[in-house]
Parts: sequence; C-alpha cells; structure tokens
Amino acid sequence: MTSSGRRILILGGGFAGLYAARRLQRTLAPRRDLEVVLISRENYALFTPMLHEVAAGDLDPADIVIPLRKSLRRVRLVQAEVAHVDLQARVVRYLVGPLQRLRELTYDYLLLAMGSETNSFGIEGLQAAATMKTLGDAALLRNRMVALLEEAAQETDEGRRRRLMTFVVAGGGFAGVETVGAMNDFLRDTVRYYPELDASMLRVVLVHPGDVVLPELGERLGRYAQTKLQQRGVEIRLRTRVTGYEDEAVNLTTGDAIGTMSIVWTAGVTPAAALGPLPVDKLKGRVKVNEYLEVAGHEAVVWAAGDCAAVPNGDGGVHPPTAQHGMRQAIAAAKNMEAVVTGATQRPFRFSTIGQLASIGHRTGVAQIFGMRFSGFVAWWLWRGVYLSKLPARSKKLRVAIKWAFDLLFPREIEQLVTLRDVEGMEKLGATLRAMRGAPEPPAGRAVTKA
Repeated sequence: MTSSGRRILILGGGFAGLYAARRLQRTLAPRRDLEVVLISRENYALFTPMLHEVAAGDLDPADIVIPLRKSLRRVRLVQAEVAHVDLQARVVRYLVGPLQRLRELTYDYLLLAMGSETNSFGIEGLQAAATMKTLGDAALLRNRMVALLEEAAQETDEGRRRRLMTFVVAGGGFAGVETVGAMNDFLRDTVRYYPELDASMLRVVLVHPGDVVLPELGERLGRYAQTKLQQRGVEIRLRTRVTGYEDEAVNLTTGDAIGTMSIVWTAGVTPAAALGPLPVDKLKGRVKVNEYLEVAGHEAVVWAAGDCAAVPNGDGGVHPPTAQHGMRQAIAAAKNMEAVVTGATQRPFRFSTIGQLASIGHRTGVAQIFGMRFSGFVAWWLWRGVYLSKLPARSKKLRVAIKWAFDLLFPREIEQLVTLRDVEGMEKLGATLRAMRGAPEPPAGRAVTKA
C-alpha cells in the first residue's frame, strides 16, 4: 500500500471475517492504492458446526480449521486480540503475543465480524465448566472424558466413582444437543474398554429450560431428537435451569442437584467483549445495522456482519446468528464496501433461512430444509453432506471424507492426548508469562506501537 493509500480493516477471523476477506482478496486487494487487513485472535478460521465431532474423536482438530495465511495470500493477517475500537478517530488498538504488547492500526473502512463468546450469565461456579466455542474446548473435552474414566477405573469410593462417571450438558439448542449426542456415543463406546467400570453407572444428562429440545426445528423434530437420545441412555431434564456448580454438584432450579465432575455449558453466548464500549445502538449486545449492514452514524465507513451484528430481516425482527446467515452477510458487506470504494450503489441484504440440521449421535439426525422435515439416518447423511460441501478448502473436504469413511469401518481412538503433566506445564508457562508482563494495565496506559 502506498503512503496515500486507503486501508480496509476486518476484525474477526471466524466465518464472517473469512468470507469477507476472501471476497475482498479477489476484488480490492490487488489494487495498489488499497490494503486489506484482517485482525484475528487465531491464525485459522474454525468450522464450528463440526466441533462436536472433534469432541467425539471422529475428527482431529486440524480437520476443521482453515489456515488463514494459506487462504488469504493477498490479505495482510495480524494475529492479535482486539482491545479497543475508536470509531471517531478510526483507530483499532490490539494486543500482540504472550506479553500483550499494545499496537494500533488506522482504517478508512471497517468491518466488525468478531463473533460471539460464551455467556455464563454470572452463574456461580461455571468458571469450572467446559464450553464448546473453540477448537481447544472440543479437544480438551475429549481428553477430559478419557481422564475421568481413567480416574474412575482406579476409584474405590462408589459415590465418587459415580460423580466421575456423570456428565452434564446445559442447553438444549443445536450446540447442546449435538454435544450431548457426541459425548454419549464416545463415552458408551469407550467405557467397554474399562473392565473395572460398570457401564450401568455411566450417566449423561442434558438440562434444558424449554419444553422441548431444538425449539428452532419445531416440536415434532425436537421430540424425535429427545426420544432418540433417551433411547440411547441420555437423561433429559426439561423445564430446568442450572443455578450453580459447587462441591462437585450441579444445582438446578428444581431444588435438587446432580453430582458430577464434569459440566459442559452451551446455554448462552454474548457478542465479543471489545464491542461492549462502542457508542452505537445495540440489541442484546449485538451491533445494530441497517439493511446495507452499515452501522448507524458511520454509514459508508463501518459495517458489521455475523454473530456480533443485529441485521434486520424485513419483518421487524433480526436474522439469527447462524453460520449460513453470517457467511452471506459477510459477502454482502464486502460487496457494499466495494461499492463505496468504486462509487457504485450499495445493495440491501436479503436472505431467508434455507434450512437447519443437527446431528444427534449414532448416525442419526434431524433436519428441516426448504420446509421439508427429515429425521433418522437420512437427516444424518444430509448433515454430513451439507457441511462437507461447506468446508472452504478442497484438502479439508478430502481429509474429512476419508476420516468419515474410516469411521464406518473402525472404532474411534480413545487415547488421552493432554495429560495432567501437560496441564501443569502450561500452567507454569502461563505463570512465567504473567510475571514477565507484570500486572495488567488498561490499554490507555500502555505504550502504543503504530503498525
């Protein structure tokens, strides 16, 4: 980029950020008077619909990530944590590396695509809960399940052994149902290799505040999913919420408690923390945009797309924060940025949900596509086919297809890849890094490097 050139800055390397950057790479990035920059917390984009397959051991972590530097050769990648966005000064400040060094970039055009984070709603004790938002979450959940079975195999106290063999998932939406189905399959396949354990002591519980799981798919498919999960040994607690986790027990609104050493929280998300201080209109934390995906008061300069954006749907509501909407919003925002740069006319975002699918374990699924409902093996096959086609890279499609083919012929692996020794080593490294950078200071108090 020349000294007089302009900069397009994309914040977030998830679905929305990746697809916007890929579009701009083909159209605006080749221009000598423009620079396209993507700031991402990781140097890869994560294909989140397949996270539960990593937790179940059906896929490896590398199978569902897209390396950003390989995909975006003409886009400048900055791996960092966004700390502060100054819309008036058109400056983004971000933290780089383990020492959290503060740097900043100016921009001429900005796309907010920072996704969402887990929201525990301040419930006491959920700091110890596992989540299913990141690649590390899925990989660590699988390791945790193996570790708890290993410990249970050596436990002589029956009460503690039962707690070690009890697994609770909170939240009956897509993430919760797919996670509990994958966990149940993995645990029931794996416990057979532990002669010290009685499989009847294995307990997998799904806690859901509604009357039926998967409410987005309607009552019929939700009840089908419930029935199938229950037939495979999952205990479902409806019209129930988690109120806390303490003393190795999950407390519920019903007044009773479930003794467990493992709770997985999938019951809520919130937009990225860096968006909180932005002086713009929001809806439940999501940045409000107009039909062109522009942020009010910053038209033709700032757009937002994906989970962090409240995009009007034309009926008085907003589009749901799903991958299929986020990808299309990102492409639409990128096209509108192109229009502003080239002097063309922006186009409004229009999109209706094509369908929704969920895998509920044991080669069974539920799906609603173009108003038609599917369940059982056909829906599971549709789920795999649709999401395999959506993987951005051909190499990843081939890798996943091969893994799934092997899954039909051979049992899944049950090795524990992260042990207590590894965790202790990471804790020591974290303590060393914290000591090196000292007590954290607010961004305004740090030295800033202009990039």
